[in-house]
Amino acid sequence: MPALTDALRERPLVLDGGLGTHLEERGNDLSGRLWSARLLRDDPAEVRATHAAFVDAGADVLITASYQLGFGCGIDDDEVEALLRRSVDVARDAGGRFVAASVGPYGAMRADGSEYTGDYDLGVAELRAWHRRRLHVLADSGADVLAIETIASEAEVEALCAELDGLGMPAWISLSASSTAFADGSLRDALAVAASGSGVIAVGVNCCPPEDVDRALAQAPAGVDTVVYPNSGEQWDAATRRWRGTPGVPTAAVQDWVSRGARLVGGCCRTTPTHIAALSAAIRG
Repeated sequence: MPALTDALRERPLVLDGGLGTHLEERGNDLSGRLWSARLLRDDPAEVRATHAAFVDAGADVLITASYQLGFGCGIDDDEVEALLRRSVDVARDAGGRFVAASVGPYGAMRADGSEYTGDYDLGVAELRAWHRRRLHVLADSGADVLAIETIASEAEVEALCAELDGLGMPAWISLSASSTAFADGSLRDALAVAASGSGVIAVGVNCCPPEDVDRALAQAPAGVDTVVYPNSGEQWDAATRRWRGTPGVPTAAVQDWVSRGARLVGGCCRTTPTHIAALSAAIRG
C-alpha cells in the first residue's frame, strides 16, 4: 500500500465525516465528558461499525475517536494511553485505506467550547507540555498520519509545531476557522506557522461553516497542500441547544476547493455517511 503522501499525488483523498454525529444516529449517548472516546472503552465494536459506514460511503481516510482524549481528561493516564492506541486499532480494523490519529486541541479536553475561542490562559511552553505525551503515543500507534485538528489559536499552533520537530511523523494541522482568535485576520499567519512544522503535509480548516473554506484557501501558503472538512452548514443555537438549518455538504463547491489546492476533503460535525458519499462522488467526478 502506498504511503498517504504518495496517494495524495494521485488524487485528492476523501476524509470521513462526523464520527460523533453518526454514533448518535446509531443510538449512542455521547453526553459525557469523553464524548465518542467513552465508547472506545465501553463499546469499541460500535466505534468500529461507525468507521466502517464511512468506508462504505467512500472515505479513504478514517479519523480516530481520540479527539477528546488527553492526559488529565479525568481518567487514569495508563487508561488514556491504552485508549489512544485502541482508537487507531479500531479504525484500522474498520477497513479504511488510511488512519489519521486525531489530536484535538486543549479546549477539547476541557469540553467547554473553548476550541472556538482559544482562550486557555496558557503559554506556548505549557501547551507543548500538555500535548507532548499524547503526540508521542499516537506517533507510535501505527497510524498513517496525525490529524491535528480544530486548533484554536496561533500559540497552540506554535506549540504543536515545536513538538512535531523530531517526532518523525507526518501530520496535517487544521485550524478552527470559527475560533474568535482568528477573527482579527490572523488566520493567514497561523496557517503559515502551521505549514512550517516538521512533517506537516497539509494545513487548513475544519469544524466551520462551509463558506469559511473559501477564506482559508485564499489565505493558505502557496505551494502547500490543504485539508478542509467543514461542518454541515447548520448553526448551533446555544439558547435552545439545537442545530438550526438544513444539513448538507456543498458538493458543487468541492471541485473548486480541489482546483485551489485542497487534497484532503471531508466533513466534520453533523456530516453523515450520506454526505460523505455525495462528497466522494463529487471528488471522483
